[in-house]
Amino acid sequence: MQLIITDAWLVKSRAFHLSGSKLLMAVIASSFALMLISAGLYHWVFLKGAREGWPIIGTLVRLVVKDEVAQQDRFMRENIEVMAKKLGEMQAKMLQLESLGERVSGLAGVNPADIKIKPGQGGRLVAGRDLSMLELQATLQDLDSVAGERADLMTVLESRLFEQKIKKMMIPTQAPVLNANLGSMFGWRIDPITGRSALHTGLDFPATPGTTIFAAAGGVVVTQEFQSEYGNMIEIDHGNDLISRYAHTSKVYIKKGDLIKRGQKIAEVGNTGRSTGPHLHFEVLVQGIPQDPQKFLNAGRDLTSAPTARGIAPTPSALLAAKGSLSEALPSQR
Repeated sequence: MQLIITDAWLVKSRAFHLSGSKLLMAVIASSFALMLISAGLYHWVFLKGAREGWPIIGTLVRLVVKDEVAQQDRFMRENIEVMAKKLGEMQAKMLQLESLGERVSGLAGVNPADIKIKPGQGGRLVAGRDLSMLELQATLQDLDSVAGERADLMTVLESRLFEQKIKKMMIPTQAPVLNANLGSMFGWRIDPITGRSALHTGLDFPATPGTTIFAAAGGVVVTQEFQSEYGNMIEIDHGNDLISRYAHTSKVYIKKGDLIKRGQKIAEVGNTGRSTGPHLHFEVLVQGIPQDPQKFLNAGRDLTSAPTARGIAPTPSALLAAKGSLSEALPSQR
C-alpha cells in the first residue's frame, strides 16, 4: 500500500510505502491510543460528574456503591451466621464442661464455687494487629476442639471417681450407732455370762432401747432372722466377701433381699438373744472370718476428718494415712 501526502499548493509531496505488517501495527497502535484516550476521558468525566453531582453520573455511582455494600453485607451475614452456629456449639460444650466440673469436684471433695472464680490476668500491653475473619474462625475451631477433648477427659475422670466412691461406700466404715460409748472391744475377754475366757468377735455399743441402728455401708440384706445367741440379727453383704452383722436388735425395718444404702436406718437397739442388757453387737466378717470392726471405723473417721471444708481437698498425707488405715482394716485375701 502506497500513501502520498501533498501540501495545500501541490508543490511538495511525500510518498509512504506501507507493507501489510506495518499497516497492521499502525492499526493496532491507533486502536490502543484511542482506547487510552477514551478511558482517560471516561475516567475524567466520571470523576467530575460524581464530584459535581451530575444526575446520570450520580445515579450510576449510587448504584455501584449500593451493590458493593449489599455484597459486603451479605458476606458479613453469612460469616456471622457460621460463627453464631459455632458459638452455640461451644456454649453447649461449656455448659457440659461446667456440669461435669461440678460433679467431678463434688466427687473429689472440692468446692465447685472455687472452680468458677475467674482467674487473675494482667501484664504489659503489647498491641497487635486486628484479627481477620478467617483467623477468628480458626481460633473458634481450635477452642471447640479443645473443649471437646476436655469434656471427654472430664467424663473419664467422673467415671473413675464415681467408681472409687462406690467402692468406699461399700466398706463398713460408718458407726452403726451415733453418740454411743463403746462397751466390749474385739478380742479375748471374760465372758459376762459364763465368767470364762472367750473370744468377743465384735464391738458392743450400749444404748437405750429403741436407739436407731444405721447401716455401716451399702449392700444387700442376706440374713434377717432370730437366733438364740444373736437374737434379732441382720447381716448385710457388701461384696468382695465382706459382711457386717448387727445383733440383739429389737425392731427391724428391713428384710432379706433388700438393697441397703450407707447410713440407712435398719433397726433399733434391743436386748434379744444372749445379752445382759440393751446394746448393739456389731461384727465385720471377711470371707466368714471375724475382723476387728474398730479398724474399719477408724478408717472411716480418718477419711471424714480430712480437711474438705470450704472445698479444700484433703492433703496427700491425710489421704495416705486414711488409705493406710483402710488397707489395715481389710486383710489380704488369698
